[in-house]
Amino acid sequence: MSVTLERSGPVEITLTAPASKSYTHRALVAAGLARGTSTLTQVLRSDDTRITASALQQLGVSLQWDGDQIRVTGTGGGLQCGEHSVLDIGDSGTSLRILTSVALLCQRPVIITGSPRMKERPVGGLVNALNSLGGRIQYLENAGFPPLMVDGTFHGGSVKVDSTVSSQFASSLLLSAPYAASPLVLQLLPGAVSRPYLDVTVDVMKAFGVPVVREGQDRFLVHPGKGYCGRDYQVEGDYSSASYFFAIAAVCGGRARVSSLSPGSVQGDRQFLDALAEMGCRISCSDDCVTVESDGVLEGIERDLSSSPDTVQTLCMVAACARSPSRFSGISHLQFKESNRIFAILSTLQQLGGDVRAGKDGSITIRPAPLHGGTIDPAGDHRTAMSAAVLGLAVGGITITDAGCVSKSFPEFWDILQRDGLV
Repeated sequence: MSVTLERSGPVEITLTAPASKSYTHRALVAAGLARGTSTLTQVLRSDDTRITASALQQLGVSLQWDGDQIRVTGTGGGLQCGEHSVLDIGDSGTSLRILTSVALLCQRPVIITGSPRMKERPVGGLVNALNSLGGRIQYLENAGFPPLMVDGTFHGGSVKVDSTVSSQFASSLLLSAPYAASPLVLQLLPGAVSRPYLDVTVDVMKAFGVPVVREGQDRFLVHPGKGYCGRDYQVEGDYSSASYFFAIAAVCGGRARVSSLSPGSVQGDRQFLDALAEMGCRISCSDDCVTVESDGVLEGIERDLSSSPDTVQTLCMVAACARSPSRFSGISHLQFKESNRIFAILSTLQQLGGDVRAGKDGSITIRPAPLHGGTIDPAGDHRTAMSAAVLGLAVGGITITDAGCVSKSFPEFWDILQRDGLV
């Protein structure tokens, strides 16, 4: 599937934000491990969340889908998987990391594997931590990378976690910690990235009845014993999915109004709004609605984006339309995503006439340059495709191949643009 975008005038976009992928993954795990039954509403139905749900079913969790609602019968932490269980998590990095700790709660060994790209994504920091807490996890091909044979017992204890690649290593440990044999004391090593996702993890754990004691930003304590309690839970809207439409309004001019966004959300991608405001957009919030307005005239900015990795590509596309330079730091870990997203940013902008440079310090600098059309291959990365669409509507004549890869996180993305006459 290919999509060609032409230059748009000022836009008028109104939509309800899709459910948060991060919250959906975590709520599925908490409900699956809980005592009793949970009903999850407004969940995200995407490739990634289906992978997590399917894997949990293989581990003995009962799930029933009904539209954007899931009824989950929890196991109370006692996972009953069959012999020779193999979880194929495809391209879902979140599923891989979170389920590695969950699989340690099983009574039998579990193999976790995935796509060729997944086998290039490092998990050494997580495996080292789990093995120090009672795991006997083995690498089946290359040391430090999937596929994995997960075996052993989650004893609990004290552990220092290297989260310079992903905060999901720590989130994985925290989510399974209520079922460890003893308390978990988790200390983040210096250089941890994507910290707001840990806030999301703690928020979901609290909602399902497990408090996390936090000392500062880097030390966490979870007591075992009580475990999660089944409940009715509504998943909040996703700021990263909303960011594409806010970005379209920023570069094309006009207005984008997105509802179902929690004003007090701990999602790190809320910071995208601060960046747009600094670039010259007008931001207003009312109840659960956020509106971005722009006249299309944007200024460059400098920002550390280590806390909001999922909106980096989109912000870079917006920056390419600004009339002064931008510099973004704190993004070196993007090379370990579904694709090497630093390379994807450079490649996309350079193919379209942009002036972009990567620094030795892991930063990216974007300077004003006349942009033109072209063809972008997102290499299967949903965020590359959706961020390129933003630039397509600003510049015109941009064709995105393999556009269907957006189903990983936002299956309705092209339908919404088509509804509003933008495709």
